[in-house]
Amino acid sequence: MWVWRVAIVSVIFSLSGVIAGRDFYSILGVSKGANTNQIKKAYRKMAKELHPDHNKDDPDANTKFSDLGAAYEVLSDPEKRELYDKCGEECVKKEGNMGGHDPFSSFFGDFGFHFGGDQHNERNEIPRGANVVMEMSVSLEELYSGNFVEITRNKHVIKPASGTRKCNCRQEMVTRHLGPGRFQMTQQQVCDECPNVKLVNEERTLEVEIEPGMVDGQEQKFVAEGEPHLDGEPGDLILKIRTAPHSRFERRGDDLYTNITISLQDALVGFNLEIEHLDGHKVTVSRDKVTWPGARIRKKGEGMPNYENNNLQGTLFITFDVEFPKTELSSEDKEGRFFISNCHSLGNLEQTNLVIQLLAISLKFWKVKIK
Repeated sequence: MWVWRVAIVSVIFSLSGVIAGRDFYSILGVSKGANTNQIKKAYRKMAKELHPDHNKDDPDANTKFSDLGAAYEVLSDPEKRELYDKCGEECVKKEGNMGGHDPFSSFFGDFGFHFGGDQHNERNEIPRGANVVMEMSVSLEELYSGNFVEITRNKHVIKPASGTRKCNCRQEMVTRHLGPGRFQMTQQQVCDECPNVKLVNEERTLEVEIEPGMVDGQEQKFVAEGEPHLDGEPGDLILKIRTAPHSRFERRGDDLYTNITISLQDALVGFNLEIEHLDGHKVTVSRDKVTWPGARIRKKGEGMPNYENNNLQGTLFITFDVEFPKTELSSEDKEGRFFISNCHSLGNLEQTNLVIQLLAISLKFWKVKIK
């Protein structure tokens, strides 16, 4: 019996060795079934909270931030994540797949973000390169559901070079003694000697979070991803959201507008149909009465999510277009007898008269000439 106990203990010990290491899912605060966007969102949120600059009184801040970066590096990569799920962090390390890459700059830029006014003021006193402003086309689907978009751009980066160069040049007043009681003051340029540098073109990959409800003109800033400055810091990259035209929906604030075309029969007797929304869910539209061309209904809570509060959503406005038969009308049709005979199935005379009025107005609207 004791042999079996030893065997069981050995198996448990072996398994614990296999899965030894940090629990990356717990570090990121996500479930094991989390998708890539959920992992990115969790990292972006926690990176702000755990950044050492924001936790200067915490002696473990650097360790926590390093753990967070390692967790994201593994779980955001499908191959590393699969290996990690099988046998833990040690397996990933043995395969040489943990390169110590810091993903922070991909989300926030080279110099990250700044906490507090003092750092902001200090940065303003340092010479800076120009900001780069770019428009980013975003689909309405992404603005509805949210997404992470990966962009790649080439930027100039300062690298060390051989030799020295003049830097920090400035104008200073120089006084020369010309003789008893005589002085001459002149202005001349004075420069420091600095290590030489060169500009190198480098490819950068950035992760842009498109949050639900974002609007046109809203900006995302990546610090120090703009133009370089030889004697200071690079400028920033500023991405401005621009909504791409959509084939079915138009956005106005938090409301959505769409047009749907129904048949003449549906316009007369009613209908029940479904509209596919931006995230794929179905919106049911039912009518049991006559629908006039240009009629509009509203669906509250089916618009865009509010950016400040995603629990609030705008209204979806649906406008109906009526498709008329493309064939020529017969003499009987023109006199209205055909339509009247069919209208009796709808009910009483009042309904029949309503349908006749609809047809008369509709024919005039579509410029169908009755001869």
